[in-house]
Amino acid sequence: MPITVDIDVMLAKRKMSVGELAERVGITPANLAVLKNGRAKAVRFTTLAALCEVLECQPGDLLRWETDGESGTSQTGGATGVTVSP
Repeated sequence: MPITVDIDVMLAKRKMSVGELAERVGITPANLAVLKNGRAKAVRFTTLAALCEVLECQPGDLLRWETDGESGTSQTGGATGVTVSP
């Protein structure tokens, strides 16, 4: 039951850099990279809300659940997102 993180997709749509997003959300670029690259074990609702506010999106635009055989992305990421397994 992996969760795929699509922050890269939203960054591209908004033409925003990781550094700019981190600054506007109020987290370090390193912590944003952990989330973006699928290495995070959890995300606070306050962080998710801040990401959605800055990117002008819904949580479902950043996170999606896929069955084990469904993901078209690798564990290291790609243009379509990053798979995070529990």
